[in-house]
Order: sequence, then C-alpha cells, then structure tokens
Amino acid sequence: MGFAEFVSGLFGWIYTFCWSASFYPQLILNVRRKSTAGTTVDFPFINVLGFVAYAASTLSFYYSPVVRSQYAARNNGLTPTVQFNDITFALHASAITSITLSQYLARPLWGFALTSSNRPSRFVTGVWLGCLVGVLVTYIVVASVKAKGPVDPATDWCELDIVYAFGYVKLFITLVKFTPQILVNYRNKSTQGWSISQITLDFVGGVLSTAQQGIDSVLQHDWSGITGNPVKFALGNISMVYDCIFFVQHYILYNHAQKGGVQAEEESLLGNEDDEGQRRPRLD
Repeated sequence: MGFAEFVSGLFGWIYTFCWSASFYPQLILNVRRKSTAGTTVDFPFINVLGFVAYAASTLSFYYSPVVRSQYAARNNGLTPTVQFNDITFALHASAITSITLSQYLARPLWGFALTSSNRPSRFVTGVWLGCLVGVLVTYIVVASVKAKGPVDPATDWCELDIVYAFGYVKLFITLVKFTPQILVNYRNKSTQGWSISQITLDFVGGVLSTAQQGIDSVLQHDWSGITGNPVKFALGNISMVYDCIFFVQHYILYNHAQKGGVQAEEESLLGNEDDEGQRRPRLD
C-alpha cells in the first residue's frame, strides 16, 4: 500500500467515526433533558429514509457484481469508489437515526414530556412519499426496458439506475432535511435544544469524506471516481454548507441565548410549549 492509499483509508475511517459519532450528541441531549423541545420531528423523520436509501446504494455498489459491471461499462472500466467504511457508516446511521426518531414518535416510552406535535409536516411527508415514488418509477422503467431484450448498460436503463435512484433519494433529502431546524432556530432566536456538537462532527466528517474521494480519483487517474458517484461527493459538500449555517446561528446570531445555562434553557423551552408548537414551521 502506497502513502496515498494509506491516507485515503485513514481519512475514510476518521470521517466514518466523525459522522457516526455525530448522531449521538442530539440523542443524549434529548435523554438528559427528557424532552425534544427546541427541535423538530421533521429532521429525524426524513433522515431515517435518507440513510436507509444510502445504505441500499452503498451495499449495491460494493457487493453486487451486476451493478459493479454496469458501473464499469459507463465509467471507463473502473470500479466504484465506495469503500467498506462507507457501508459501515450507512448501516450504523440507519440504526441510530431510527432510535432517535423513536424519541419523537414514542415519547412516552422514553419518559419525555409531550411538548409539541410529533406529526411531521406535510412538506416533509410529501418529500418522503415522493422519494418512494421516484424509486418505484425507476424500477418500473428498468423492468420494462429489460423485458424487451438484452440491454447495453453503457447506454440503456439497467439495475445501476435503480441504485443511482436510491443515492439521489439520499442526496435530495440532504438538501432539505436541515431546513426545518434552521427555521426553528430562526423563529426561536436560539439554538437551545439543538446539539452543536453533532454539527461540529458532521463538518469534520464532510471534509474528510470529500478528501478521501478526491484522493481515490487521483489514484485512478480519472475523475469518474467523483462523477460516477456524485452522491457521496455532494453529501460531504452540502453537509458542510448547512453546518456553516448552524455555526453562524449558534456562535454569532444567537450566542446571547446560550448564556442562560441549561436550567434557563429548559425553563424557556418547556415553559412555552404552546408557543413552541405554534412557532414550529410547518413548511406547508
């Protein structure tokens, strides 16, 4: 193994650790406060679907001989730049985001106060259903093309396109999933209840994930390592943009709201349940 391969592997496992660890601060914060006040159910609700779709995509790229051969046919005979650490991250993320979602949908089981509605907004529900329809339509198109006879994966619809559909579900969800929480912070003029630690870990993970993919593409002497797996590249960059927005909200715009301490935070959030429910953005 050369130095570049070592660095790629090192970056891959560090970003896997950072992104995986980023799911725990919010879950732990909710447990300590025995409340999900200050956050919105929209984020974990849509996050679960995104990571399940991402897991399906990475598993197919890494393990399916059919998908890998079709990828090679479209990308100069190269293999996907998906690494085993990508699979580890995707599977872990699917599990931990499901647990976090249960804190919103099954609050009595966690002993949490019922501070506001736990019903996802119609906008997020629509995105959820739209993503499922998109994958289903892609599957139908691929099945109809293959029913007509042999296909050329370099130009025709094939199983690879279904895998891409799963990947684009994750990409689209990443584009919209942070918006409800950004609006909650804006309307509350505070980031209290929203863990900034998870954002810091997410940002570091995004930097290293993008760096790993760039190194792998250089090693292949072909940028199809990025163009052939645009989802991974976009995930890292989009996450970093949103992370920067949260950094600005937490450390600059609403920094004064953090000085009251944990007790003041809980009194502020838990003592205005009805108001929070009204201020919760529906995005309808």
